[in-house]
Amino acid sequence: MTTRPLAVFDLDGTLSDARHRQHLLERTPRDWKGFFAAAPEDPPLPEGVDLALRSAEDCEVVYLTGRPEQCRRDTLDWLARHGLPEGRLWMRPGNDRRPARQTKLETLRQIAHDREVRWLVDDDELVCDACEQAGFPVIRARWAVPSEAVRDAQERTGRT
Repeated sequence: MTTRPLAVFDLDGTLSDARHRQHLLERTPRDWKGFFAAAPEDPPLPEGVDLALRSAEDCEVVYLTGRPEQCRRDTLDWLARHGLPEGRLWMRPGNDRRPARQTKLETLRQIAHDREVRWLVDDDELVCDACEQAGFPVIRARWAVPSEAVRDAQERTGRT
């Protein structure tokens, strides 16, 4: 068992740039299938990738995303293709529609059960607020352009 602290990274808006697919959430009805199917084409966000690589020097890097479990293979392939550190991938169960701030905090508590969390890196302000209030160190990923459609999806519809 390793005693290295954990650095926990979000994906969309932190490591990957989802802007090219956000329009799929701006229509009615939202095209969730298309939104997640386009994720493998996300370009990496250099600031987030650089922080993940630097974190891997003295931390174990793990990933905590609101993406549904059905996206696991595409997500693992994306991480490897962009040279990100290997690490456990925590994803949203397919039937969980709670707000991201609830699901991510619950999962972060599981992750931290017997390990130190050095920090959580996430772009969702509500997730960051909830995790900070629970006592976790947070780095706010403010290097991507925020999307109202994605923010709504994270908070109200529990889809990402």
